[in-house]
Amino acid sequence: MTGRWPALLLLIAPAFAATTTTWELAGYHDFLRGTLSGLSLTRDGRLVAGPKMETLFTSDQPEIWSVAQAPDASLYVGTGNRGRLYRIDPGGKNSLVWTADQPEIFAVTVDAKGVVYAATSPDGKIYRIENGRATEYFTPRARYIWALKLAPDGSLFAATGDPGEIFRVTAAGQGSVYYETGQSHVTALAIDREGRLLAGSEPNGIIYRLSGPGKAFVLYNANLPEIRAIVPAPDGSIYAAALGGSISRRVSAIAAASAANTPVITAPPLSITVTDSQQGGLNPAPKIETPKPAPPPPAAAVAATTTETAGVEKSAIYKIHADNTVETLWTSKEENAYDLLVSGSNLLFITDAEGRIYRLDPDRRTMLLAQANQGEATRLLESKAGLIAATGELGKLLRLGGAPSAGGWFESPVHDCGTVARWGRITWHGDGVSFKTRTGNSARPDSTWSDWSPPITSPDHSNITSPNARYIQWRGELNSSNASIEDVSVAFLPQNTPPVVRAIDVSRLPAQSQAPGNANATYSITVSDSGDPPLASATPPRILARGEPQKIQISWQADDPDGDRLIYNLYFRGDGERDWILLRANMTENTYLLDGDVFADGRYFFKVTASDRPSNPAELARETELVSAPVLIDNTPPSVTASAPRRDARGLAIDVDAEDRGGALRRCEYSVDAGPWLPVEAADGVTDSSRERFNITIANLPPGEHLIVIRVFDLAGNAGLAKVVVR
Repeated sequence: MTGRWPALLLLIAPAFAATTTTWELAGYHDFLRGTLSGLSLTRDGRLVAGPKMETLFTSDQPEIWSVAQAPDASLYVGTGNRGRLYRIDPGGKNSLVWTADQPEIFAVTVDAKGVVYAATSPDGKIYRIENGRATEYFTPRARYIWALKLAPDGSLFAATGDPGEIFRVTAAGQGSVYYETGQSHVTALAIDREGRLLAGSEPNGIIYRLSGPGKAFVLYNANLPEIRAIVPAPDGSIYAAALGGSISRRVSAIAAASAANTPVITAPPLSITVTDSQQGGLNPAPKIETPKPAPPPPAAAVAATTTETAGVEKSAIYKIHADNTVETLWTSKEENAYDLLVSGSNLLFITDAEGRIYRLDPDRRTMLLAQANQGEATRLLESKAGLIAATGELGKLLRLGGAPSAGGWFESPVHDCGTVARWGRITWHGDGVSFKTRTGNSARPDSTWSDWSPPITSPDHSNITSPNARYIQWRGELNSSNASIEDVSVAFLPQNTPPVVRAIDVSRLPAQSQAPGNANATYSITVSDSGDPPLASATPPRILARGEPQKIQISWQADDPDGDRLIYNLYFRGDGERDWILLRANMTENTYLLDGDVFADGRYFFKVTASDRPSNPAELARETELVSAPVLIDNTPPSVTASAPRRDARGLAIDVDAEDRGGALRRCEYSVDAGPWLPVEAADGVTDSSRERFNITIANLPPGEHLIVIRVFDLAGNAGLAKVVVR
């Protein structure tokens, strides 16, 4: 264990761009993200040689829905979507027994005499096959038949869908409803050790125990919609697998392949009549008075019967103890448990994640026993020839032997380094293993990736030779039944990505304080004790000073894709000048404040450079820069000249000429006798150039002396003034 700590610390530390980083797989959950063949994954997180797996049978059908074992150890297999029944003898030889007139055979069972019963869908019928000849045995009033189960007395139970009922069939053509669930489908059947019937339903995930016709007790109501499988144990406990969406997806596929007017499965309101006689055994079925399911909705509702939500449980395995208490043994947000069986003191179950077979021991420790690397895994059966798994990819039967395989391989998940990386070494703890690597710049391995590298067998010569790239994957091959892998680490140096300067903003800030004697200061007059006012000539004029100069703030936005710390340099240059002049170097903040008067009037450019050298070696540091848009600095007010006032028919007229060296004028306004400012537009109609004439006309000016002040602003907000005294 001590050899793992440095790698773990690297994973926890911040991954700066040019710092060597380690990607490690260690532990059960890490290895569960990969793909394996011929191996098992122990609960303590070791990859070891798994049981030998071989293909027992391959059909030409896309799905194997049902598997049953006959007394002579042969296997009968029901398939979809051509409705074929196959027989596989103990030697592995297979033969086509029968082809149904319906596309799916969802349920198959074999009695003690070797007679086969097969149920077809979507027009539910049960057939009896003996000596290679099939005859129609019973037709329930249901569209789907999901399960068949032989009772100890030789009668046959059938679980149906649309509506969800259980039929008991005693002879050809002789059968009746044994129990109406009020559910859309009855999805699973089993017989417990007392001979009572167990059933699971959809869409409310209910597990029933039936002690007689119409006499049911709800053992458990799961929080998942479908009870997929029920398996009684010899000690009186019951195991059940629940999931969401299997029946609905299957029905949707059948509906899509059928005529447009095919009836559709829906979930009627739940209405259950439950009694419990507490008696063992099964009795003949009397008539049952229970509510009928609601009629199905239009065909558009098929695909909407079940919705899976990412990040929530989609499958679970429960254990119902003999005292009816319930324990959740396993849950998953990624995998569906499709079937299970009791093997000694262990529980085996199969999932749809590449056909994985798990073993759950009495201490609730889960081991990945094998992975078929097939599509949907549908059935699990412990036969006399070994453990049998049925898959939905090319309709295969796989057999697991008791002896371990001679070895196998494991492929890691693809690792994203975030950017192109330079590879170091691959290191591991384990025995009898060799490694290969491959790399590429697409998220999934494809034809653009490199080939697998030559095998790496020695920790002393374990440098990765695959091309530098963003993504990497490794493959470990165990070369014997005693080989193992405990953990694997890949060292890499990501390419340093340069920082980005996204924007530069230059703005004026108002002065924070005013000089003594500022415009806000009180203007006072001193009066002597005699009460006589002082002579004006003896009192010096009070100066109302302007405030401090305004400030210029330069700010910028910058970031680094690798999360590196940044350092900045700030430069400026006048329009038409050649060289950049440094304002400040090695800044860590992204704002700079300076006096607005340090620049003469004119156009200026500002440049910010950003470097990630605080987080990277000097030879690997990256730098980038951004130049601002031109910034006009104008501190000089316009010059304003007013003509002598003249009177005409309209009143008093004054012509005003204004000019600004820095840029265009913005507005003109005048005030009479310190009154409010009144706007005036330029003589040409628009105030938009650096030189303008303004014509001011004042009507109804009273006789006497008047003060007229004219103010003209430029675009920078500087104001030039002129005054005219009218007598």
